[in-house]
Amino acid sequence: MSFNQINDIAASGMAAQRLRVQLIAANIANVETTRTADGGPFKKKDAVFRMLDMGKNATGQPLTGVQVAEIAPAKDPFISKYDPTHPDANAEGVVLYPNVNPVEEMVNLTEASRAFEANIAVVRAVRAMSLSAQDLLRVQ
Repeated sequence: MSFNQINDIAASGMAAQRLRVQLIAANIANVETTRTADGGPFKKKDAVFRMLDMGKNATGQPLTGVQVAEIAPAKDPFISKYDPTHPDANAEGVVLYPNVNPVEEMVNLTEASRAFEANIAVVRAVRAMSLSAQDLLRVQ
């Protein structure tokens, strides 16, 4: 497997995690949004990953990365709160809030950040190996 192939795989992971972090940030930012342009409360969005075929290595083994297959709205029910003074309250005084759990989103954010950092560590390790290989070639 070449250094470029390793970097491509790590880059696919970083791109997927970057999009996931953006979705999490949007979910957290809209935790109190009770009315959207589509009508109704904000719907939490999640990134759905899938394997990305990146060819084969020198021995014929498949190389796989990751990509976002789709951005799917969460199927969790909206959160109902009684607040008859809220402008979006229904006839019974109940307001529907987004199906976003801020604690869960923070856990997801930590997980995505660590996955991104792991891919950065791979890129740094490949760079260090490449520089070491160049140094070995110069000595001879």
